[in-house]
Amino acid sequence: MHTRRTVTVLKATRQTIPRTTSSASLSSFSLIHYRQPRPLSPPTPARQKHLTFLTNNNRPSHPRSIRSFLSSPEYYDVCIIGGGHAGCEAATGAARAGARTLLITQKLDTIGELSCNPSIGGVGKGTLVREVDALDGVMGKVADKAGIQFRMLNRSKGSAVWGPRAQIDRKLYKKHMQDIIFNYPNLEVRASSVSDLVFDHDMASSSSSSTPVWGAVKGIRLETGDMIPCSQVVICTGTFLSGEIHIGTKCFPAGRVNEAPATGLSTSLRAAGFHLGRLQTGTPARLDKNSIDFSRLEKQEGDDLPHPFSYLHRRVDNADNQIACYKTHTVPETHKLIRESLHLSVHIQETKKGPRYCPSLEAKVTRFGHKGNHMVWLEPEGYDSGLIYPNGLSCSMPEELQEPMMRTVPGLENVCMVRPAYGVEYDHVDPQELNSSLETKRIRGLFLAGQINGTTGYEEAAAQGCVAGINAGLAARNQPPLTITRADGFIGVMIDDLVSKGVEEPYRMFTSRSEYRMTLRCDNADTRLTEIGHMAGLISPERWATYLSDRDAMQRGTDVLNSAVLSPQGWERYGFEVTRDGVMRSAFELLRNPVITIDTLIRSGAVPGLAELKPHIKSRISIDATYAPHLPRQLADLEAFHTDESLMLDPNMDYTQVRGLSEEVRERLQRFRPTTLGAAKRMEGMTPASAVHLLKHARRTWSASKRSAQVSDLETTALGTVRIASSA
Repeated sequence: MHTRRTVTVLKATRQTIPRTTSSASLSSFSLIHYRQPRPLSPPTPARQKHLTFLTNNNRPSHPRSIRSFLSSPEYYDVCIIGGGHAGCEAATGAARAGARTLLITQKLDTIGELSCNPSIGGVGKGTLVREVDALDGVMGKVADKAGIQFRMLNRSKGSAVWGPRAQIDRKLYKKHMQDIIFNYPNLEVRASSVSDLVFDHDMASSSSSSTPVWGAVKGIRLETGDMIPCSQVVICTGTFLSGEIHIGTKCFPAGRVNEAPATGLSTSLRAAGFHLGRLQTGTPARLDKNSIDFSRLEKQEGDDLPHPFSYLHRRVDNADNQIACYKTHTVPETHKLIRESLHLSVHIQETKKGPRYCPSLEAKVTRFGHKGNHMVWLEPEGYDSGLIYPNGLSCSMPEELQEPMMRTVPGLENVCMVRPAYGVEYDHVDPQELNSSLETKRIRGLFLAGQINGTTGYEEAAAQGCVAGINAGLAARNQPPLTITRADGFIGVMIDDLVSKGVEEPYRMFTSRSEYRMTLRCDNADTRLTEIGHMAGLISPERWATYLSDRDAMQRGTDVLNSAVLSPQGWERYGFEVTRDGVMRSAFELLRNPVITIDTLIRSGAVPGLAELKPHIKSRISIDATYAPHLPRQLADLEAFHTDESLMLDPNMDYTQVRGLSEEVRERLQRFRPTTLGAAKRMEGMTPASAVHLLKHARRTWSASKRSAQVSDLETTALGTVRIASSA
């Protein structure tokens, strides 16, 4: 008896939109099936050897109709669909992982487009950019070249909540990003539209899992009819997934202004069993710079010594040519016009949720009716741009009412609107459908990154793209995935939040989302992640050499400071006021005093051997010294976290057999299927008692080898952690 293969193709039916230009990354889809017309002739010896190599490395088998492409120039390991922030990081990440990678986008000119605000970074977000850079990503390097104003936010607070941010020249950013993408090793770029995704259902699973494997990626088909076989696909659609723009009462399908959405993909994803939701975002109008009276507004300059995003850079390109931003605010008259037009805005009336932390002006006026004004930042879009981005005036009012509303704002009395503000509503996939590698549970080889996962922001998209691309590349080479936990970085915090809790509103990264932010700072992303990336083969020789040089310099400087130990009277002889308590103190401990710096220690002559330290090394040593007294407690928390994370759970566990669980907890476990006790404990609705029952069941049902390797060593500590949580 012969086994018949069934291959599924998601077939496009593009929607035509009058007076718009299609540049959506992914076309629309509907499900069809086809059968192989006939068996192919036996492969040549060379090809047979190649297939044997693939089989020996346990790569999923390909249908015969696709297998013949594997040794041809048209075969790619990874295909990235979309050239936005997630797509650029995914493409370069997969290429760094050693995979032959193809980035497909509708227009080459839109690669690296800043579709909304002309800025990179911020509180929480800036740390994400530095973590992407620590993994040898590209966003931070490009931002350093395209930035026209740099500021360290929260400078007056502790460095654990600092947020590096840069105002960006749109044209420069796109230029430098394209220079990298078009010349990146292992990466090819093609301007085309993807019409089909090809799957092999021989990989389908009939397990008892609530998320059975529906199939495996085998390739993509272009609108030209050409088929490109590949084993991994990363989809980065942004707001294009059934996107709809709202301006007042007018609604029309679009992912971005004048760009058509991917309308059929949502139907196809639902057909595969994915859970989809609907979210909202928006962008403010663009204003004519020459129509604004800046003389009445508060001016904000950049930092005198800008901090680069990239660890490879000691200086940003435009440090001596920074452009100012200006602050203004709304007034009661602004709010009055907003309230009077609420019934004319379909966007604000919808039940779909928009971003809580970057809300529209209508949402701010509605939620905070007691406030008399809301801050507005007027941000330049570039050196040679005549446009101003009014950060804080995002709305979806009727176009004819937007300019009168903005003319109530101080400094904008005579403003001319160049392009109206609008809201966008779009589909997203429930991120609980993903593994922590950002591969979907239902379709092997399919990865999702960016707003399709329910996040908002360039930086969140770039971080997901970096992880998804790297893991797609590693999967193509049959390597284990790169795992970044909550203890490793903000990237790990974000991904864990997404896959364990899902989203009800667009997810944005903040320092407050991390329970370990004293160790997850924007200054030390390289010490946390670069070695992890190096072990996975992702780090370039240049970056590795830079990292080792900085690490060694920090260690030498710290050793010198710790070796200089004096009594209070001894330090006073060098001009330092120290409490006379008879306690011997090192120079490293003295740095906890904010008035004492490494430079003052050098000038005093008390600690020789520090003069050769570079400024960025001095800064990092000083930050480490400041947080040193607080780290023991954080390290204890981290140890408990790692204990829970090392206790693995069977991904195919039958939760109906776990005694003592409530139906709500049982249902959540069955749907999410956590792989560790730590992930289970972080789930919404999970109680300490439920964690104990889960641990007992795992102990009873695991195989003897797993039990001896994991449970016996960790049971006591894990139960202790649960008891502490229960007592609290």
